[in-house]
Amino acid sequence: MTKIVIVGGVAGGASAAARARRLSEDAEIIMFERGEFVSFANCGLPYHIGGDIKERSKLLLQTPESFLARFNVDVRTMNEVISINREEKSVTVRSMLDGSEYTENYDFLLISPGAAPVVPPIPGVDNPLTHSLRNIPDMDKILHTIEMNNVEHATVVGGGFIGLEMMEAFHQRGIKTTLLELADQVMTPVDKEMAGFAHAEIRSHGVDLRLSTALSAVEYVPEAHIASEDSGEDAAHQHIHGHLDLTLSNGDTLKTDILIMAVGVRPEIKLAQEAGLKIGELGGIWTNSSMQTSDPAIYAVGDAIEEADFVTGDATLVPLAGPANRQGRMAADNMLGRNETYQGTQGTAICKIFDLAVASTGKNEKQLKREGTNYEKVYVHTASHASYYPGAEIVSFKMLFDPQSGKIFGAQAVGKDGVDKRIDVMAVAQRASMTVEQLQHLELTYAPPYGSAKDVINQAAFVASNIMKGDATAIHFDEIENLSEDQVLLDVRNPGELENMGYIEGALNIPVDQLRNRMNELPKDKEIVIYCAVGLRGNVAYRQLVNNGYMARNLIGGFRTYKFAKA
Repeated sequence: MTKIVIVGGVAGGASAAARARRLSEDAEIIMFERGEFVSFANCGLPYHIGGDIKERSKLLLQTPESFLARFNVDVRTMNEVISINREEKSVTVRSMLDGSEYTENYDFLLISPGAAPVVPPIPGVDNPLTHSLRNIPDMDKILHTIEMNNVEHATVVGGGFIGLEMMEAFHQRGIKTTLLELADQVMTPVDKEMAGFAHAEIRSHGVDLRLSTALSAVEYVPEAHIASEDSGEDAAHQHIHGHLDLTLSNGDTLKTDILIMAVGVRPEIKLAQEAGLKIGELGGIWTNSSMQTSDPAIYAVGDAIEEADFVTGDATLVPLAGPANRQGRMAADNMLGRNETYQGTQGTAICKIFDLAVASTGKNEKQLKREGTNYEKVYVHTASHASYYPGAEIVSFKMLFDPQSGKIFGAQAVGKDGVDKRIDVMAVAQRASMTVEQLQHLELTYAPPYGSAKDVINQAAFVASNIMKGDATAIHFDEIENLSEDQVLLDVRNPGELENMGYIEGALNIPVDQLRNRMNELPKDKEIVIYCAVGLRGNVAYRQLVNNGYMARNLIGGFRTYKFAKA
């Protein structure tokens, strides 16, 4: 009989336990969780704080009792595994309730300890009004502070997924909110010009967004508050009244009633490290493609491990629930004699920012530049479904690819509708090793309420293929500032659009529909740099000019990409 011991009862651990039981009725399965809860929906925590998920109980997917009833798994909450003895194949466990210790033997051990929030060593950050969010007790503490401290202003540090979700949760509760982000953009999986759409959305909701700004000091100012006889407050709950005075990296100060630290997470590797397991160069637990650690009897999954990047094959840290769940299932397969290998992580992710969805898969431009990869990029901004059918929204889409082979490196999309399906299609295409050329041939559903006869993805593929075949010569938003004397900037939009939307200084304006008859106004000895709203009419103008012997380039993504990149 195989005995499997699992450390950590959330995504990876719980998936492994359930899968192991489905494969074997006689395996002995014990799952240890140092917290009070197992198999909870940690991705849903901010949505309960904001009020979208009304009932707290909905976050508890399984309880120790339900796990035992359905899967016959011995779930031991409030039990922390404090050490691993690899020679004896045993773990030492400490009860969080009475401090007693005992050992448990294993045939296979799975460690899924997750990643812990990073709290930088900022003076004064350790105080009753500062929180991070990882689990249900953290969520309860945040809700408690909101209730007890009459919170009118909240500050969130960090513009990643949790920071953005907490910003929206506070806004939804009618709490004035400041969001501080050290980088020059939120949502680092997408590139800055795509994050520009998110910045505009955040500010349009009245959130005080401060980019390139760090928190440098915190001062806790308690306020005298005496609980009245009939309020039923106990002494423990009286000290959290007060506010925080924050000092920012630019010298500004800020008064706030609650502070959320969401600057990122770090793999929990203490247990693995002390057991002498190999730690990777990025600081996560090293695993092979079977999810085994450097000890073949010990497997590791989830946010604590380094996995292979799907595009490059290099080690990467990707704290996402999808990979963790799949890794847990696979590790269970392999412990019970199967031979499954993990195929790499793309980092496919999406985030809701008020009415906007921001999503990405694969590599972004920042990473490709860092790695010195030769790449090309295209942008399209087109309707989420047929533009004449009510409710169509613009999908702004960016694709990165190899200009020689057409290999897809990554994709990013922002918009109010249809963003998830475009990035999901791209994630599948990338996993299937499709090329840009093949994307042109994707046959996607079309009816006016749902899509377009030429989908966003087809359109991006057409633009990319034009560039690869030499049917189009691209210029990008970041090159426009540095045009030379030998280039002329041509705006082919209608004059009304220039008034309403703005324009790039120094451009000539000849609307595309007048271009054939007014071409002689343009010099043939200079390169004409064309732009329109989104790049489509620019391409029409480009072909007219090139077919008539002019040198030209078209601004990919048009004025819309340029404007949001500069925002």
